[in-house]
Amino acid sequence: MMKQRIQKVLSAAGIDSRRHVEEMVLQGRVAVNGKVVMRLPILIDPAHDRVTIDGEKIRLRRGDDEPLIYVLLHKPKNVYVTNVAQGEQKRAIDLLPVDFPRLYPVGRLDHDARGVLLFTNDGDLTHRLTHARFGVPKTYRAAVEGTVTPQTIELLKKGVWLADPKTGRGFKSIASHVRVIERGERQTIIEITVKESRNPELRRMMAKLGHRVRDLQRIKFGPLSTEGLAPGKWRLLTPGEITRLRAATEHIGESSRGSHRPKHQRR
Repeated sequence: MMKQRIQKVLSAAGIDSRRHVEEMVLQGRVAVNGKVVMRLPILIDPAHDRVTIDGEKIRLRRGDDEPLIYVLLHKPKNVYVTNVAQGEQKRAIDLLPVDFPRLYPVGRLDHDARGVLLFTNDGDLTHRLTHARFGVPKTYRAAVEGTVTPQTIELLKKGVWLADPKTGRGFKSIASHVRVIERGERQTIIEITVKESRNPELRRMMAKLGHRVRDLQRIKFGPLSTEGLAPGKWRLLTPGEITRLRAATEHIGESSRGSHRPKHQRR
């Protein structure tokens, strides 16, 4: 078998998205054949090389007869979105049945946030849902301190410049849609839709504009929502939902072909 990039292999094995696998490598958490690797690119042979993360051996290949599973979870607060346990963290994956094939989360959701979280073992769909070129919209409802003015809403739509905590490079995080649900002197509840694949950094965006986020909930991921699903509960996606989710990535991907994105949106 030809060697493949480690982020592709580990993503297919259900560890995490390719981008977060890269982060694990740079953090020194990944070892190949007993040797820690921290510089990309890394090419491995899934049939022969042995990979560990934080000392835990990873099964690189799944059987061809293993079914593809798509799960919608209503993530509660104080639950971590990771497949690799760190200490006594309560993980979102632990809320799913143990007899499922190994699944991995599609994107991220802060441990103190709640709402829509997808899990699947479909590496191709996960790649499309998390890649900058496909940018499936995600909608959040946030309770923030203070009164959010129309001027602040315009700033969110124009984009807020933030610094990448790892590289120090600046990038602009843009809200494609903002709606005020309830406005008061002490607190405002707003809905924000973003299309970027990176963590939308809503807390940092709002903090930079003078509004601390008290509560954050992702209410939609593409065509999916948690309507009718209690916190901590899960369900399988229907065939129609899977079709609509795939169609969303295909439509967006086709419309962006030939376009040039700013460097901070490329991977």
